[in-house]
Amino acid sequence: MLYIIVAILIFGLLIAVHEFGHFFTAKLFGVKVNEFSIGMGPALWKRKRGETLYSLRLLPIGGFCAMEGEDEDSGDPRAFGNAAGWKKVIVLSAGAAMNFLAGFLMILALYSQSSGFYQPVIAGFLEEPDVSGCGLQPGDVVLSVDGHRVYFYDNLSMLLSRAGDTVDWIVEREGERVKVPGTYIPLRAVENEEGQTVYLRGLTIQAKVQPATAGNVLKYSWYGALDFVRMVWMSLGDLVSGAVGLREMSGPVGIVTMMGDVGASAPTTRAAAYNILYLSALVAVNLAVMNLLPLPALDGGRIFFLAVNGLLYAVFRRKIDARYEGYVHMAGLALLMGLSLAVTFSDVGKLLGR
Repeated sequence: MLYIIVAILIFGLLIAVHEFGHFFTAKLFGVKVNEFSIGMGPALWKRKRGETLYSLRLLPIGGFCAMEGEDEDSGDPRAFGNAAGWKKVIVLSAGAAMNFLAGFLMILALYSQSSGFYQPVIAGFLEEPDVSGCGLQPGDVVLSVDGHRVYFYDNLSMLLSRAGDTVDWIVEREGERVKVPGTYIPLRAVENEEGQTVYLRGLTIQAKVQPATAGNVLKYSWYGALDFVRMVWMSLGDLVSGAVGLREMSGPVGIVTMMGDVGASAPTTRAAAYNILYLSALVAVNLAVMNLLPLPALDGGRIFFLAVNGLLYAVFRRKIDARYEGYVHMAGLALLMGLSLAVTFSDVGKLLGR
């Protein structure tokens, strides 16, 4: 139960951090903020300082930054709708930026405890399937597969599992970057000594250790954040293509449950903290990417409308009426709430074993 409570607080904190990004940049650019709240639901505490009401609310599942003229026309010269376009873009992007920064700092905290980081190195070739003539050489450090950067040792198996029979490589060979394009390395079924069927690419891979110097900790922490971004994009691609369905998606209930499970199943409190922090970093980066998608009601959707209005004004000296944009965002919010409910019901069903 303790880990469930911790997970709920972390999830709420990540949303509050997102809203703080909007709040900070709005204040920085002189945009009027009517209320900044941590938490949702009934207010437990309120205090007004200057023009802004600060509040702490009952449910630790988020927060909000209510800016003047954010969703309607306002005659106030300091309203969000009357700010310069570039300021609006920064204010809208700041929430996602704060989530990404939070994820990066969590990864940095985790990796600062590492003794080293591992890169995949081609060690040799299997007899079956024989791909010794593919152009790769033992000792090659794998940098890229089919245009996707290999940040860590574990990336290689994941990228190869998604690749076709023909693979483009970039490797480091004797200190130089070498392209090895169009290598035919098919995925073949092979029976191992235990009689089990395994799928091989004909390569044996070893790990090259990079020492955990201060520079490498920073570099690989950045790589870890970018790796999470790629993971989110690949998951979205799988969802759009139909490779995964609604059942595989998780909302707040599923995320909190997962955090609680990894915490409770860890052998030590230290391991539990590590696992929960790792998942929290993934969720933080996930929130950053999702909020910048050009969908109605999301920050990315608002930025998209800013771009469209800028183009329309430059060409026709006209903009989309704010009311109509509001209708689109309201419809988008309704659809997102419907999807959120569907995912929540799915999460509860999985929790109940259905």
